[in-house]
Amino acid sequence: MTIRLPDGPDRLRTYEPRTEPFAVNPGRSFTSRTVFSAAHVVADPFADVSPDAPAAVDWDLTLAFRRHLWSHGLGVAEAMDTAQRGMGLDWAGAAELIRRSAAEAKAVGGLIACGVGTDQLTGPATLAEVRAAYEEQLALVEESGAQAVLMASRALAAAASGPEDYLEVYGHLLRQAAEPVVLHWLGPMFDPALEGYWGSASLDAATETFLEVIAAHPDKVDGIKVSLLDARREIDIRRRLPKGVRCYTGDDFHYPELIAGDEQGFSHALLGIFDPLGPLAAEAVRVLDTGDTQGFRALLDPTVGLSRHLFQPPTRFYKTGVVLLAWLADFQPHFTMVGGLQSARSLPHLARAYELADGLGLFPDPKLAEERMKTLLSMYGVTQ
Repeated sequence: MTIRLPDGPDRLRTYEPRTEPFAVNPGRSFTSRTVFSAAHVVADPFADVSPDAPAAVDWDLTLAFRRHLWSHGLGVAEAMDTAQRGMGLDWAGAAELIRRSAAEAKAVGGLIACGVGTDQLTGPATLAEVRAAYEEQLALVEESGAQAVLMASRALAAAASGPEDYLEVYGHLLRQAAEPVVLHWLGPMFDPALEGYWGSASLDAATETFLEVIAAHPDKVDGIKVSLLDARREIDIRRRLPKGVRCYTGDDFHYPELIAGDEQGFSHALLGIFDPLGPLAAEAVRVLDTGDTQGFRALLDPTVGLSRHLFQPPTRFYKTGVVLLAWLADFQPHFTMVGGLQSARSLPHLARAYELADGLGLFPDPKLAEERMKTLLSMYGVTQ
């Protein structure tokens, strides 16, 4: 069987899908790296909501997908940007997601970390209000029993006048955190409202402030997640971290080399691309656990093309490709997203995502994926 895919303006080309998937059985957790998949949420397609209304989530399918990730040994990074925080999922929805997922993690023995932000603030805020918003969310995550990830805050970026405000806010939060947290530096390619985070548009200056926060509270920082799509900068930061503070790569462009590491260290992982790559990524890390770096790279390096495609600018819309692949892989029966973001990428972009994912063998049932892709194409007027 073949499928006709867009190939430039008014052109189609024929693609022959795989007939067999890359088969991976569920497996144990990892010994050499701590690996989180930032997981997407499954929308309820039958809810009568508008794009700017509160998210309607299919909780059963959302939790089922997390059980899928846990079954392969991956941790779940919950209520992060992959779950559309600030892009369809409001704080009320995120809070419910945290409660439900943390309870599910406890029931199945899964590793979970949850995002702590300030997205309950809907307008201009003072630094005191930013601190209070962070505190509210931190308390909920800690009460749930999950590890906290202190996410970058749009409200703090808007309210801060310089590095000293970041030092004060983060220092306050770290002093009161019950357990060590993960600090998340999310770059403006993922969220334009975070331009100039840590008090400077200069990444060199911002890096110094970021490291100053960590150096002042090393006992309260389990690790950092760096999402700047800049491998060299991540490595430089990683080498300057206090002993015992981990680096969790959030670089969806260079993750194989960063996880593999070098003679001076390596990165753990907290990645949105490990949502669609879950089983394959898990298999690669288990190979790395044996000390076989070459085998790890042989499995994971070929996935970078798909990741770079999904995360191409505007990068913040990568979630659309992630959910497309979840639908094609039959983790959900529809291609619907909260906030209507299934429309955020073009048909050629989606078609290329399908082709790259199929080439990697990511679809448990390649025939079903082909049929669903043909259905999507037909909605755009592409006949087979």
